Amino acid sequence: MHSQDTFALDKQALVQKAYGQMEQHLEESGYSLRQKVALTCRILFDNGHDSGLAGQITARVPELGGFYTQRLGLGFDEISEGNLLRVDEDLNVLEGQGMANPANRFHSWVYRSRPDVHCIIHTHALHTAALSMLEVPLEVSHMDNCVLYDDVAFVEKWPGVPVGNEEGELISAALGSKRALMLSHHGLLIAASSVEEACLLGLAFERAARQQLLAMGAGKIQPIDPQLGREAHDWVLRPKRSSIGFAYYARRALRETRNHDCLSML
Repeated sequence: MHSQDTFALDKQALVQKAYGQMEQHLEESGYSLRQKVALTCRILFDNGHDSGLAGQITARVPELGGFYTQRLGLGFDEISEGNLLRVDEDLNVLEGQGMANPANRFHSWVYRSRPDVHCIIHTHALHTAALSMLEVPLEVSHMDNCVLYDDVAFVEKWPGVPVGNEEGELISAALGSKRALMLSHHGLLIAASSVEEACLLGLAFERAARQQLLAMGAGKIQPIDPQLGREAHDWVLRPKRSSIGFAYYARRALRETRNHDCLSML
């Protein structure tokens, strides 16, 4: 069969063909791990995840141990490659100046229970926080957000400020094997295999929450077919797709003058 003759192929064959092309043509962003964490802070800030000093982003540092996170006292819009901290699971600072947010304790619990997780995002994004006040789960019912389909756990009752081991145990247990968690009266949690994946899931979560609130105001949300939802989830959630998606949002962030110091080591 000629390489251009694709009209006789079924959907699965076309999907596999596309996967092969992605592996061949899509490139990694080239950013270092520190740069990815700093860029994620700026990207999330620019996309509605600002809540003052609340929220944390962490990323494992396999070659050195511990994880990178932001310094307590700085907002997401102030994080740069140079002012990140590297801390151990007890939140002792191994590299950098200042202290980590004590709420990072539940990140340590998630990392302990999930060796597959390399980046965690927790924010109080506006629409997610508003939805959390209703004590209802996130509903994924639109194609754009199917990257989260059947991948969001739910904590219905607020356990309080997550600085204790009790909250860490509860949150890590509730998350289970999923990539995301809705925390009632609180916010969202993303636990992903890479910084790029975590960033895109965080953006999708807040978008889904906003859509849910809009749809609930107009009528009853209709569910999508589970098989199609899982198909869309797997179609989007691939490392190369995450990498180019992250690179797009990074380019957007870096075009803004306020973000030009993001990749500075100062």
